[in-house]
Amino acid sequence: MKKPYLKKYGSILGFTVWIVDGNYIRNHINLEFNNFGQHHRFRFIPKKEFWIDKGHRGGEEKYYITHMLIEQKMMSGGKNNGKVLENYGRALKKADLAEKRERLKSIPHNLRKNLPKKEIIKLVHKNLLKEYSNDLKVWVVDGNLVRTLLNLNFTQGGNDKYYSFIPKNEVWIDDQIIPAERKFVILHELHERNLMCQGWQYYPGSEFDKKHNSKNKLPRYAHSSAIMIEKLCRKNPHLLDKKLREVVAKSNKIP
Repeated sequence: MKKPYLKKYGSILGFTVWIVDGNYIRNHINLEFNNFGQHHRFRFIPKKEFWIDKGHRGGEEKYYITHMLIEQKMMSGGKNNGKVLENYGRALKKADLAEKRERLKSIPHNLRKNLPKKEIIKLVHKNLLKEYSNDLKVWVVDGNLVRTLLNLNFTQGGNDKYYSFIPKNEVWIDDQIIPAERKFVILHELHERNLMCQGWQYYPGSEFDKKHNSKNKLPRYAHSSAIMIEKLCRKNPHLLDKKLREVVAKSNKIP
């Protein structure tokens, strides 16, 4: 068995489910691969395979399989109410709903109710990474609970400038991220947040983007810039600690 395959998880409806080395994939194939994927989302995945990142703790495989079955069907020309749905955005919405239902079945009844946000924050906070924290706090969080109670699409990490549910002046790192990758994700999130504090937009499509996307200026997208610096350091690991010190120093100077 060659990388990135680690072990066969099982088979379902003609698809082989593999546990794969997400770190290897992000380093050598595609940085955007997150917790799971299927062929119509990531073309490097064979058509009859579902891939799930081994993660640090596991335990969410059945949710991802539910999600991928719906996503794959819709994106491969499956019909719904007589219309062929090939758009990833629409497939994602329907798959998210199915995954959400499955997640809610597995948690205690008291957590299914609308808990106050402060209580949810207490539940998901695991440990503060003091070496990266000052006025800005960098937390390792329970990624499973975040996806179940707050946002299904939270993966690897996030910051308060992008996710409205993250408290002010906080960056969250998914506890599913293996220790070998944690620094790359912290670098990505802090760099991205620093740029958004300067007025950069996360993604294309805003009025800000249109004003700055001229012949003489490159689009100023914080996420794209964060991907670039993360890629640089994954290819050149000796640069990681230096770049991380720089973004930590900048983040602690931002009001």
